[in-house]
Amino acid sequence: MAWSTRRLAELAGSTVKAIRYYHEIGLLDEPERRSNGYKQYEIPHLIRLLQIKRLTELGVPLSQVPAPGQAEDESDQALRVLDGELEATVDRLNRIRAELAVLMRHRTPAHMPPAFAPTIAQGVPEAHQSMLMVYSTVLSDRALEVLQEMLADRDSVDVEFENLPAGAEAAVIESLAERMVSAVLRSREKYPEWKDLAADAPGGAKNAEDTIAQAMFSLYNMAQLRVLHELNIRLVRLRSG
Repeated sequence: MAWSTRRLAELAGSTVKAIRYYHEIGLLDEPERRSNGYKQYEIPHLIRLLQIKRLTELGVPLSQVPAPGQAEDESDQALRVLDGELEATVDRLNRIRAELAVLMRHRTPAHMPPAFAPTIAQGVPEAHQSMLMVYSTVLSDRALEVLQEMLADRDSVDVEFENLPAGAEAAVIESLAERMVSAVLRSREKYPEWKDLAADAPGGAKNAEDTIAQAMFSLYNMAQLRVLHELNIRLVRLRSG
């Protein structure tokens, strides 16, 4: 029994266009032709077409489908490669689903790093959310874990700084800077890694520090920057005194 190209396509659940393409790239042998020029496909062609169809359904690229006559271990190798790629894809999708679950549980914006979702859920101004995005980009995983612990442990002084209006009076700024000294000293004692958060930054410590500083100047308002300036003056005095 012999079939036409169209009939072979119907039997295999394929298309005439696909069969012609398989001929063109050497995956399917050309059949003999009748005296009238029509192709005569037989069982071996059907089996081969079903093999190609099965491998492509599994996700094997046509470029990795063994040509007719090639060793079976080449097909095994293609499957092993595909399996490795699928494993990586599954791991990535599982990670994304886990991150989405955290974001949805805390009702956090999708663009925020999931690790900071609990902090953001407590009500963090947009400028500080943006700072967290910068931290998550330039700091190492180790540093981010320390930062997460610190954020979970933040007190009323930290919240006051985050919400300080740009037009805050000098007395308010001075008072906040003074009270933040104690908070910073407590954090340094409780989290000794704090002062070297950028030490193992993937892009280098200087790059991380420069990026964070630039982000602060861009995102914090004038009153907050003045608080940080006054805070730094007091901390330097303590170190030198």
